Amino acid sequence: MKLQEIRVHRARLPLVKPYRVSFKVYTEFEPIIVEARDEDGSIGWGEAHIPTGSSFETADSGWRFCCERAPHLLGNSLSVAKELLGETMRLAPNATTAVMTAIEMLERPQVLQVSTETRVPLLKVVASTDQDDIKDEVEDHIAEGYKTLKVKVGWDVEKDLARVEMIRRFAAGRAQLSLDANRAFSREEGCRFAGALNPEGVKLMEQPCAANDWEGNAAVASVSTVPLMLDESITSVADIERAATIPNVRYVKMKLKRVGGIVRAQAALAKARELGLAACFGDGVASEIGCWMEACIARGMVDTAGEMNGFLKPRVRLFANPLQCERGAIALSPGFWPEINREVLTAHSIASERFAPTQVAC
Repeated sequence: MKLQEIRVHRARLPLVKPYRVSFKVYTEFEPIIVEARDEDGSIGWGEAHIPTGSSFETADSGWRFCCERAPHLLGNSLSVAKELLGETMRLAPNATTAVMTAIEMLERPQVLQVSTETRVPLLKVVASTDQDDIKDEVEDHIAEGYKTLKVKVGWDVEKDLARVEMIRRFAAGRAQLSLDANRAFSREEGCRFAGALNPEGVKLMEQPCAANDWEGNAAVASVSTVPLMLDESITSVADIERAATIPNVRYVKMKLKRVGGIVRAQAALAKARELGLAACFGDGVASEIGCWMEACIARGMVDTAGEMNGFLKPRVRLFANPLQCERGAIALSPGFWPEINREVLTAHSIASERFAPTQVAC
């Protein structure tokens, strides 16, 4: 089967409420969405949200990459198109994944086909800073069925410690905490914070220092009262292997958009398990396309609560048959296959390009 047409959309999805991390406050997500069509008219979808500052890629560079690469893939078999994309992974991993997953979806891989009722547990962020609001938010999340609560840190060591302790006490015995610094701490700050944590009820701390500061992250791990998870530092299997050598780094965080596609994600998760590392999987700023794929991949491969919760944050859904969340988990029903709501996609696209050959080679 050959690749007949590719459309690239640049969407803007307003959020229900602002989403705050250490380096940015999101009011909207801006995914690059790729639509691939084969000769039979079947359609595959892929996406990548590339926040400025999260990697060397940007939304602009990702858009250019997809539009520049698309014409070179047309007319090729799906397998050849994937081989060509594999050569570009190091140049633009996020953008490459958007195109790769659209092509992989065309192949209807077994991992995306659900045959039994499945629940993929999610975690949920506690965003409040006021004591009364924190208590109410924790109670609401627990009532919704969430067993893991994520707490963003990385602004001020003492204030972060006080807020984490408050949340820990409110959630005690009912939900565990996952802390995420989003690379915001210096080595010294990270060590002060991690060394002073009350570990009771805290599962892990995520990415204290910069992605390429392996020594800094290792230093924090050595004094931390809880295990560390590396996130932005993990971009390849080699990074997973390196993480496995650092004492007290017991988790790695992976996102579909960063590993290069469905098959590569399965291989990376398998490698982590082989090396004795637990994995957290999912992208908190992905839309339904990426979150659905990540939930399917996570089945049977990931034991921790997933972060493929980005689809719950925008005001609109891309699927005409929306992905369901029940009792703090993505609910996957037998036979589910997504259909894109084109009216929603069109209404929220700020740019779209179509690529189709005038004549496809035999």
